[in-house]
Order: sequence, then C-alpha cells, then structure tokens
Amino acid sequence: MSTLPACPVCHMSNTYPDGEMLICADCGHEWSAADAPTSDEVRVVKDANGNVLVDGDSVILTKDLKVKGSSIVIKKGTKVKNIRIVEGDHDIDCKVDGVALSLKSEFLKKA
Repeated sequence: MSTLPACPVCHMSNTYPDGEMLICADCGHEWSAADAPTSDEVRVVKDANGNVLVDGDSVILTKDLKVKGSSIVIKKGTKVKNIRIVEGDHDIDCKVDGVALSLKSEFLKKA
C-alpha cells in the first residue's frame, strides 16, 4: 500500500491520484506527483535580509505591525526572543509582551 503525500496547501491527508496529478479532496488543490515534497526535505525559513532562522533565535521587527482583532500595535525595533518555527504562511510563533503571536518572517531580521 503506497501512502500519498498530504496537500501542500491545507496539509490534509485526504489526497488521491488522478493520472499524473494528485488532488486534495478537502480544498481541491491539484499538483504534480513529481513536484510533491518528500519528507526528507527540510524547511528553511529566512528573515528579511536572507539569514536563516532556527528555533530559539532572537529577532527584531522591521516595521510596525497591527495585531489583528486587537488595538495593540507592535512597534518597529521590538526585540522578540526565543522564536519557534512552524508551518504555514505565518511561520514564526513567539510571545511579545506576554501575548502569543504568529508572525511572518519577512517582517523580521535576526538579532
């Protein structure tokens, strides 16, 4: 029994083959079986300057960021310690002033 890879968009495992393509039954995304990522690939997250980020790094914000659903604004130059790399478009989990946030690495630079 062969295992099909999870969908690269929604990360659900409900995929099926259709000729040379793989299709996700949950979100409808289609991709080539040849382009499917293997589990051996390591995800590399880079900051705004192209430096590689890893778990535990300290970073500095490069622009003011409004926190969605709140009136909080995190100012440019705020240092964030002990980041965690996660999957998704917001690829950094961290805490700023006691508030847990998910940030995009494009708005950060390595401290």
